[in-house]
Amino acid sequence: MKLLRRGDSDNSDKRDAEVAESSTAQEVESVEQAGKGRPTPKRRDAESKRRGPVAPAPLTAKEARARKKATRGSKEERKVAAAERRATAAERRTRMLAGEDKYLLPRDKGPVRAYVRDIVDARRNLVGLFMPLALVLIMAMFVSPALQAIVTLAMLIMMMFMAIEGVWLGRKINNQVRERFPDTPDGGFKLGWYAFVRASQIRKLRAPKPRVRPGDAI
Repeated sequence: MKLLRRGDSDNSDKRDAEVAESSTAQEVESVEQAGKGRPTPKRRDAESKRRGPVAPAPLTAKEARARKKATRGSKEERKVAAAERRATAAERRTRMLAGEDKYLLPRDKGPVRAYVRDIVDARRNLVGLFMPLALVLIMAMFVSPALQAIVTLAMLIMMMFMAIEGVWLGRKINNQVRERFPDTPDGGFKLGWYAFVRASQIRKLRAPKPRVRPGDAI
């Protein structure tokens, strides 16, 4: 009888220990849930809540105009922003005309293109007279219709001389570029055309502005 009672008491002690352990685990879990308040959210849900809700699309044109007006700021803020944009654009244009490589168009960037511009700007080109002379000839056609045949012939002669000078200038530019920059892939017709277009522009309207004067050694 004592042995049975001793076995029963041992079993009851084990059951009591298991019950105490389970209750302790439940208490720890309840404390953790109370601390967090909720399960750990997923990364996608957390990012979406951090960004905030997305505003629905406007249903009417009036609502769209009202939303646009509310987001673009006050009149003074728009004036300040517009002034800043104009100042930034003016500064970029000034630096581009000065020849700073960072602000140049892709077609004008690089030491090869700068060298070509210097060669063209250092000489007086016949093709540079095409625009003003063409304008004078076109105006003469309206003044005296009888001069149309003469003007047409003069235009054809000018274009012929321009083509001859363009071919000669392109070859000269390519030869000098190969001597100065033997490893450059830039050359051929593309580089010659770049020089021809530069030469055909009025000197004061060229961009970037010329760095050399006519007759300077390059």
